[in-house]
Amino acid sequence: MKINRIDHISINVHNLSEAKAFFVDLELEVQAEWEMEGEQLDRIVGLNGVKTSCVGLGMPDGEAWIELVKFNAPPDKKGIQQSFANTLGIRHFSFNVDDLDAIIAKLKERGTEIFSEIEQYEDSYKLCYVRGPEGIILELAEKTG
Repeated sequence: MKINRIDHISINVHNLSEAKAFFVDLELEVQAEWEMEGEQLDRIVGLNGVKTSCVGLGMPDGEAWIELVKFNAPPDKKGIQQSFANTLGIRHFSFNVDDLDAIIAKLKERGTEIFSEIEQYEDSYKLCYVRGPEGIILELAEKTG
């Protein structure tokens, strides 16, 4: 038995079009858009009356897939919960990038919250944390060594 690869990362969002635009600005490519509902989906996710709208985004090299999911029903009564880098649970994911400074400048122009400075980590990476739509935390990493 072995794990072959990570298939995809799913991110639940309230504003699907805003989240989609954010990741398209980072040059991910829309590869699919669909809606789902029904008893099988209810069983898969363990909820009743599920209706979703989804966008699948891929990297240009085809190596990664991000699935943005809007639960049209049932609603999440808690709403968006802002988290921090030290909040327990899955907190961020990282993109390896070519030109961190240019991406950060573009994100700043767009109004994205940049909550760390660009830092050189040892001789291997320049790193920066940003907060995307709905509190999604991304680490951007440029290999330097």
